[in-house]
Amino acid sequence: MDTSLLHKENAQRSYKCAILTMSTSRYNKYGKVARPERAEDVSGKLIWGMVQVQGSEVVHYELVPDNIEMIREALKKCMYSDADVIISTGGTGLSPSDVTIEAVMPYLEKEMPGFGELFRQKSMEQIGNAVILTRALAGILRQKVIFCLPGSPNAVKLAIELVLPEMGHILKHVK
Repeated sequence: MDTSLLHKENAQRSYKCAILTMSTSRYNKYGKVARPERAEDVSGKLIWGMVQVQGSEVVHYELVPDNIEMIREALKKCMYSDADVIISTGGTGLSPSDVTIEAVMPYLEKEMPGFGELFRQKSMEQIGNAVILTRALAGILRQKVIFCLPGSPNAVKLAIELVLPEMGHILKHVK
């Protein structure tokens, strides 16, 4: 028997996902919308598609401006929803408007530093040393896992490819 697969035994195969896209310009242009394609949100649409292809369900999508209080409001909706996983995109860089990490950090019960480390390591192949500009992170809040991803579609694709194979295993430990 392949013992490397034992850690994934009885792991959840599908889950409910909430997607938050942080973008002031899109929020100002589109306001609140129900789906990422209505907001020309390439990264949000990519997350949605990859989650569905894997067999899971998107139960919430929200476009949020780069504003700490509004991000926290959106995060609280997700925290008290039936979502198992929250994936945010945007606002993880170093510009003054990048406040996603500051909004999320007070709510984390546990950080998952391995995600950020692996994401930055794998990103080196695509963007080189510019990887030091991202503060992508993952953690646990209210028995849910949250991933805060950069806004770039290439970064989102890489991150989702890294986490999807482990999602059931992560949720098994979180629950």
